[in-house]
Amino acid sequence: MHRLRHLSTIIADIGDIFVLVAPLTCTPLLVAVLFAEWSMLIPLASVPVIFFLGGFLLRSIPRSQRGVRLSTTLCSVALFWLASAAISGLPFLLGLHMGFIDALFEGMAGWTGTAFSLMPSLETVPRSLLFWRSYMQWISGMGIIAVAIAMASSAGLFRSKLLRSENRDEPLLPSLIASTRALWRIYAVLTFLAIGLILFTGLSLWESVNLALSTVSTGGFTIHPGGILYYHSLALELILIPIMIAGALPFRLYYLILENRRLSLFGDEQVKLFFVIMAIGVAALTYDLMFFSNLDFVPALETGLFMTIAALTTTGFQIANLHTWASVTLLFLAMIVFIGGCAGSTAGGIKLNRIALAIRALLWWFNRQFVSGKVLIPFKIEGRVIPRATAELEAAKNMLVIILSVVTIFLASLAIVQFHLTTFSLTEIVFEVVSAFSTCGISSGYVSPAMPVISKWIFIIIMWIGRLEVIPVFMLFIALVREPE
Repeated sequence: MHRLRHLSTIIADIGDIFVLVAPLTCTPLLVAVLFAEWSMLIPLASVPVIFFLGGFLLRSIPRSQRGVRLSTTLCSVALFWLASAAISGLPFLLGLHMGFIDALFEGMAGWTGTAFSLMPSLETVPRSLLFWRSYMQWISGMGIIAVAIAMASSAGLFRSKLLRSENRDEPLLPSLIASTRALWRIYAVLTFLAIGLILFTGLSLWESVNLALSTVSTGGFTIHPGGILYYHSLALELILIPIMIAGALPFRLYYLILENRRLSLFGDEQVKLFFVIMAIGVAALTYDLMFFSNLDFVPALETGLFMTIAALTTTGFQIANLHTWASVTLLFLAMIVFIGGCAGSTAGGIKLNRIALAIRALLWWFNRQFVSGKVLIPFKIEGRVIPRATAELEAAKNMLVIILSVVTIFLASLAIVQFHLTTFSLTEIVFEVVSAFSTCGISSGYVSPAMPVISKWIFIIIMWIGRLEVIPVFMLFIALVREPE
């Protein structure tokens, strides 16, 4: 009985979110009308209609009278992302007559901001559906930030002072509503700036809008089969680099910069670590491409710079054939993809805040081993001392996410190798799984419509787990089999 009440609350919460999201999904209908693609009206209209009707039905389900628990919130987020991917795949199912699994894969790639795609040929796809792919990634990019802010404001997942804004005691904004509105304004401004910058490269407004939507959201969908290489434009590649970086930095910093009217971007530890890893990545990839692929310095630097940033921001754009890269280079790029961008951004990966906290916790632990038990070694974050109990708890939770992420990637890679005899190397398979988990989408070529069904399901689940950073999906599985107390 307790389990049923718990699950009914989760489903009712999803109904509330469906009603809020439904109006946003109507925009592609305007694109279909603009390009006179009348046959796409019903497939595209199915998305907002199901969100509306499903939302009103689900929100009427009786909820538990107990207070909202963190586990309920996490389960609702996990189930919402899965349901949204399924609903968003309907235009591909109805409009292009793709199979159910392929349509679900496309919807999951859109809602998780992953550049993987099973579309047979982008050249024959209606423009309204191409826009829907880019727009999905744009909506989900803002959605994942809003989810993080919502959980922080509800004193749930981020209730610890250790994870407060700028490590201060006050929350990021006075209220969740104010924070959401501010973030949407910032997101919209960044998108319009991106469109303007891309227009300067000579692309049409249509291409600029689609590229801007998928770049700001660090999604990576493109409207041509060749991706970024289709344009053969160094200027475009250089323009996309700062846009990708902007999407992978913490959005709360943009708010703080606007509020304080001063540039304080590099006052954040995540941002500093981001640029340090970026510099190391560019240097390492440039060297490897010169040493293993015999490229000259300039083309090696160009490729190394773009691919490092596309990997670290988990945008998924690529200008190189990874199938020809050395295994060591591919593994190094996989490590960058696994790390990902900053917390509170549209990027995927395990996030730089976890890497920074893990480094501090390890140094703290080792320092304590070399002193007397009576000596107290404080755990500090930007000069502020964190109580030992709080530090140990947060460090343990942090390492739990990292360990579960590694185990998930290992099991998924093992399952693919076990059930599919392929000419792709183990290194390439692991890279594809890491890319899916970090919702990046850079590919060595394994992910394709020709994949076996088992591989498609594995990648769908991996993208879902990775986008929500493991814990919400695991909590949902636990809620389905365990009686809540």
